[in-house]
Amino acid sequence: MKIGKVPSSILSEYVFEQIQNKRKEILLGSAIGEDCSIIEFNSDELCVVSTDPITGATENIGYLGVHVTCNDLASNGAEPIGLLITLLLPPSSDKEQLQEIMQQIEKGAKEVNAQIIGGHTEITDAVTRPILSVTGIGKSLKKNIITSKPKINEDVIMTKWAALEGTAILAKEKEEWLQNYLSKDELKTAQSCIQYLSVLPESKIAVQYGVSAMHDITEGGLLGALWEMAHYGQVGMEINASQIPILPETKKICNLFKIDPLRLISSGSMVITCKKGQELVHKLQSKGIKASIIGQTITNQEIYYKNNHQKLLIGPPDVDELYKVL
Repeated sequence: MKIGKVPSSILSEYVFEQIQNKRKEILLGSAIGEDCSIIEFNSDELCVVSTDPITGATENIGYLGVHVTCNDLASNGAEPIGLLITLLLPPSSDKEQLQEIMQQIEKGAKEVNAQIIGGHTEITDAVTRPILSVTGIGKSLKKNIITSKPKINEDVIMTKWAALEGTAILAKEKEEWLQNYLSKDELKTAQSCIQYLSVLPESKIAVQYGVSAMHDITEGGLLGALWEMAHYGQVGMEINASQIPILPETKKICNLFKIDPLRLISSGSMVITCKKGQELVHKLQSKGIKASIIGQTITNQEIYYKNNHQKLLIGPPDVDELYKVL
């Protein structure tokens, strides 16, 4: 199999079909396009959990790990509470590297107001570089729970810019090489994309506004996230490529590496569907969060975007563009 996310067709047959045991407390379980599970403990409040590994980066993995996982919680309208950390380090690692990663984790945890409550740390020759997996535990009132399932005839909103995480990772991991092609200011701007990783602020606003669905954009990039949402909601999507915001620095980096920014990992951006999308855009922008309507959900279950008068179908996410470079 290829590096990256396991294809949805394989997930359906070889992973999800094997999960048979069910419990009544589990309100939402495993599904393609759904990042979290939801557990009901009482009549008012729910526990929301999610887990994610960091495998495509070595720089800032602790910080990335926390925000990527907490973004999944935010996509369901949940507030992060606790974090479980699994950190695997190669034998070449030293105590200073371990401390640095933990400091990164704590920095991210402080930003989202979550506590590190446990985990596992191990030195192993099974890995050649640090591998981090973060499990997030969140809470939400039942009335505030949002899924990734959009409805028909709604606006599709995207926050911030496409390929934020991929831009930050490449600008850091390939800094020495990029110095030959980007100005100091361009490189600094690209690396600073890491500051936009959290989608908790837009999640809180969207929950209060009342939206149908939210989905953070991770592996597979924007197009992958759109396909997952449409597939999960059994709706179509018509996306206008000219309305998708992309930073100039991202375009330049992607052109240099000959990769597609719309298929590049993009934690920090969220896709939201709702009625009267322009009202939500105004609310987000009033709080300093860039937001754009990039399309609509449609009855026809085709998922496509229009680019230069061409109609291009969006298929299931493939290997993220990040791996083509790293």
